[in-house]
Amino acid sequence: MQATDINTEAGGKQDFIEKLRARLKDTRPPPDPTIVGYGGAYRDLPPEFESAGAGEPRIAAVLVPLVRREPVPTVLLTRRTEHLPDHPGQVSFPGGSAEPEDADAVATALRESNEELGIPAERIEPIGFLAPYRTITDFVITPVVGLVEPGPLRPDPHEVAAAFEVPLDYLLRSSTFERREKDLNGHRVAYYVVSYEGEVIWGATAAILQKFCGLLA
Repeated sequence: MQATDINTEAGGKQDFIEKLRARLKDTRPPPDPTIVGYGGAYRDLPPEFESAGAGEPRIAAVLVPLVRREPVPTVLLTRRTEHLPDHPGQVSFPGGSAEPEDADAVATALRESNEELGIPAERIEPIGFLAPYRTITDFVITPVVGLVEPGPLRPDPHEVAAAFEVPLDYLLRSSTFERREKDLNGHRVAYYVVSYEGEVIWGATAAILQKFCGLLA
């Protein structure tokens, strides 16, 4: 299951990608985190985020990486190593906390993709954004959708246990996302689960994927 290379033959007109680009062309980036302040409260969150979490949110960004496959792209995901302090062993997008040198969410997503998977920025074309997502661990995540040119991966063994791809058309099937519920701090909460070839995707990653597929649908 572990991927060390995403290099395949690519050619011909990618109608699906052009439709995707058109669908995302009007999405707007979130407020510039350099204005909000990485160390301060994220004051421009939508109203539904005001009561989420208990602490001061931490600004983060992830890349939703669409590898340019024919006839439709795949989504590149990672499985985190078990010793990481945040979300160990979970399937995730490449990404992480914003650093002071990051100009914006795109810069954070590109830097983290290079650090985690060795994908240089010149192989990634950002094409749009999804709405910020706040986790129960008080991360405010901006998903940056990007087209990734096929090429070698160099996963960081400290952070990445495995890297794999899920066909986007598989995710777009209505039966792919299973809705579950659990008790959390005295509240009943719903979440999505996606299973693919032995990998289980849930939490923020599944929620972002579900929103993304809803946008495409």
